[in-house]
Amino acid sequence: MPTARNNVVVGFYLVLLVALYFLKGLVGLDIALFLIAVLLVYFARELSIRYVLNDDDLIAWRIFGWRRVPLASIRKVERASLRELSPVSFFGAWGWRSRMWSPVIGRFDNISGYHAGLLVLGQGVPLFLSPADPEAFAQELVSRTGVEPVLWPTAPKQGLESLV
Repeated sequence: MPTARNNVVVGFYLVLLVALYFLKGLVGLDIALFLIAVLLVYFARELSIRYVLNDDDLIAWRIFGWRRVPLASIRKVERASLRELSPVSFFGAWGWRSRMWSPVIGRFDNISGYHAGLLVLGQGVPLFLSPADPEAFAQELVSRTGVEPVLWPTAPKQGLESLV
């Protein structure tokens, strides 16, 4: 299943790549090529995000990081936003699996391409993902697991407190 993608982030990567290409004379060819290679890895990582629901597992995958959550272990599916979970918006990620920390829920894994998505509580730390159609993905996940979803709260941040 495809992920929601932040076009601003994709555009930013492309602008940086083009700028580095044209500024290679100022910073030196070796440095420019190194920075372009690093940016290409991060750009490919951003574009590679995929979610798979099979008979037994939810798999969130991207280059250099993936997470498998057995469907039998899922106990809650909830709408969430990285802007509400993260201590300071998107900042706070560490590691290749994008392990993050939230003052609301503690540690969680973030395999997403957009700030709005779903928080899945199952085996291990919670998992944040951003499918292209969160409502349909959540409904499919709920139908396979039988858990009661906490979706689309009526007030901002409602539901996140229930995780504490």
